[in-house]
Amino acid sequence: MTTTYFDVAGHRFAVSGEERILAMMDNYKPFVTTAGDTVFSLTAEAGTAPDYAEELRQEEEGQDIICGKMPDGCPVFEFRWWNETAGWLVCAADYSEGRLVMTGRCEKLAIDNALMVLYALATANKGTALFHASTVSYDGRAYMFLGKSGTGKSTHAGLWLKHIEGTALVNDDNPVVRVFDDAAARVYGSPWSGKTPCYRNVHYPLGGIVELSQAPFNKMTRLGAIQAYAALMPSISGKRWDEKIADGLHQTENALAMTVPMWHLACLPDEEAACVCCETIKNAQ
Repeated sequence: MTTTYFDVAGHRFAVSGEERILAMMDNYKPFVTTAGDTVFSLTAEAGTAPDYAEELRQEEEGQDIICGKMPDGCPVFEFRWWNETAGWLVCAADYSEGRLVMTGRCEKLAIDNALMVLYALATANKGTALFHASTVSYDGRAYMFLGKSGTGKSTHAGLWLKHIEGTALVNDDNPVVRVFDDAAARVYGSPWSGKTPCYRNVHYPLGGIVELSQAPFNKMTRLGAIQAYAALMPSISGKRWDEKIADGLHQTENALAMTVPMWHLACLPDEEAACVCCETIKNAQ
């Protein structure tokens, strides 16, 4: 069994498994680092299904994550694709360790999902949030686009790339945001980027957040702190029925809502939408 260390947004974690499993992890190569203290470790291996009681399940586009507890109270997550189980992630109570039991089906997807779950939960009390968002950099800062699935986050990011000179894609699905003790927020690339392969080990000050919705026009409105908080919550991964996880995420969400400029953009999928968004952000600085 081989162990490799990775650093995502300043949080080091370790993955142990057969060399063929680690060979699947090309998207993690930009994040490889040296050995040291970790926020969590994951061991991936073949095995049999654990006995657990289901608590909650999340279903989206043929992908199911079933959350539950083992008889000893340890959290467990089952990953299914089109009703076929790819693996079970059995965690320590504080999410500092995890064991991924794989079935031999969709192994890469099982590894990615296990690491995303462990990362989001192990760092929730460290001023860190794993977002569902598309993120671009422009003029030394990063801007995140939020919205429900199908709203057009990737499309809007693509419009910036096409029409706003100097824009670069940071991550197209799962950027990481950290809030530091001085309330400064930074956004980081990650090894998880949905359907668009963008695995960049980069980070920028978070210049603003834009919630998107589809409309037959382009109009951008600044959000107040309460509106911003409400818009942030659905876009952040976390086990909110766990009190400690929920409290950590609340602190991060509250800090972002109070300190980072946030807007709602009702828009069309066109060049004008990108220009309206960019100009509004620049005028607010």
